[in-house]
Amino acid sequence: MTSAFDWIDQRLDERRRAGLTRVLRPRRCDDRTLDLAGNDYLGLARDPRVTAAAAAAARRWGAGATGSRLVTGSTELHRELEEQLADFCGTEAALVFSSGYTANLAAVTALTERDTLIVSDQHNHASLIDGCRLSRARTVVAPHLDPAAVQERLTGRALVVTESVFSVDGDVAPLTRLHRVCRERGAALLVDDAHGLGVIGPGGAGALHAAGLAGAADVVVTVTLSKSLGAQGGAVLGPRRVIQHLVQTARTFIFDMGLAPASVGAALAALSVLRTEPDRAHRVRQAAKLLHNGLLGAGARVGEPGAAVLSLPAESPDHAVAWAARCRAAGVVVGCFRPPSVPDAASRLRLTARADLTDDEIARAVETITGRRLP
Repeated sequence: MTSAFDWIDQRLDERRRAGLTRVLRPRRCDDRTLDLAGNDYLGLARDPRVTAAAAAAARRWGAGATGSRLVTGSTELHRELEEQLADFCGTEAALVFSSGYTANLAAVTALTERDTLIVSDQHNHASLIDGCRLSRARTVVAPHLDPAAVQERLTGRALVVTESVFSVDGDVAPLTRLHRVCRERGAALLVDDAHGLGVIGPGGAGALHAAGLAGAADVVVTVTLSKSLGAQGGAVLGPRRVIQHLVQTARTFIFDMGLAPASVGAALAALSVLRTEPDRAHRVRQAAKLLHNGLLGAGARVGEPGAAVLSLPAESPDHAVAWAARCRAAGVVVGCFRPPSVPDAASRLRLTARADLTDDEIARAVETITGRRLP
């Protein structure tokens, strides 16, 4: 007798033979490995000011939000965080979601209708791709980082969708040129700034500030609270009428649980730290550059970091897995990206710099990754 899920065994076997099996590795709270895989860019996830704020919010408001934002899930903390995010990023308003993923789904689906054309960068994150699919709008894919190709594809009512700093290779979108194309054709621009907030722009204010587009009437930006701000959650920022529209129509806002108060409190505290210590943004870029220069000097192929993300190509999925395992065994944790998680089907190691990395830790990471002792 066959089972309804026998087909899953075949799919799992196919993944094993292709070297694409994913494995969960719970980490210990006292893990002493050097982390170059996480996204805690500013080193704030364990900052006492941030963790204390998370604990205080949980004690005051409870462990969970208790409901969707439109029922009981909105607190004074949520409103304060939205006001602070909008002020810091230079937009009229903001709306906080339970994750960056749900924020992206909301932005893409709520800003399009069936007669909208979406032009999406070839290397966009899965959350943006899923948003395009769920929107039911016609979607065309533009070659990576190619404003001319975007311009050729634009027609009628349209939304151009891009990341600011791309999450796999760390390259930066030409936002000024993309915005010029959008404005010429009357299109809106949606920018996922998950890997830009806290890292680029003046004091880490993000990619829109860096491109001179903060507060533009035809631009919407999404951010995550789980990277530079060391917490959890996401937000959509932009013109006030856009945010009001999201409250009325975004399914991942209306039908999802509100972000837990502890994460809201942590994000607020982290944002306050970033405001008072803007040099953290400079330091994370400096650490990325030092890591890049060290790897190049040791003979590695590595892409130029536009922010805090670096990418090293691997020969195959198996090679990437074995390379990452060797690094882990030596006490350095790196990201291992393989198909179908990468847009170009090329496996690589992905490294993330942090503001709290020391020069000695960077040198150790270079030696471990390349297998070459530095002079």
